[in-house]
Amino acid sequence: MKKHFYKLRDAILPVIDFFYLPLIRKIMPIRTFRYAFAGASNTVIGILIYYLCYLFVFKGVNFDFGFYAFKAHNASLFISFCFSFVIGFILMKFVVFDDSNIKGRVQLFRYFLVNVFNLFLDYILLNAAIIYLHFDVLIAKILSTSMVIVFAYLAQNHFTFRKKANPSYLEEDSEKE
Repeated sequence: MKKHFYKLRDAILPVIDFFYLPLIRKIMPIRTFRYAFAGASNTVIGILIYYLCYLFVFKGVNFDFGFYAFKAHNASLFISFCFSFVIGFILMKFVVFDDSNIKGRVQLFRYFLVNVFNLFLDYILLNAAIIYLHFDVLIAKILSTSMVIVFAYLAQNHFTFRKKANPSYLEEDSEKE
């Protein structure tokens, strides 16, 4: 299964790196650019799924789950989250942070924690924008997602996919050889 993801990475990286123009090279490192590109792609897919679910699946009407009725924008947010979670993890693990030496299951758990927090934050911001500020659902989703992105980058870079530092005694042993 992993080899399929690496083939996918090998197909995606040249496309992303094609847009890493000299002007951009002066502004940001390649990893940040790849994160921005992969994250933006995942975000666009997530917003598209959200909007299509809102318009065509739930048709703007509450979804009665039996014991709880979800507002259409919240049900759409949940479905969008499910797709974005899977796509985002694959992109981050195999395309952006492929040099992380943390075990995959630990990365997945950490990615899940960060994304659940992001979902909660997105839920609060989205509902505030729609219910209290009376924004259009698409505009509200774009604004709430934009705010969540900043936290997500910091958390993924410094928590989920960080590289473990090698203990100094290992470096000393390799210098002696």
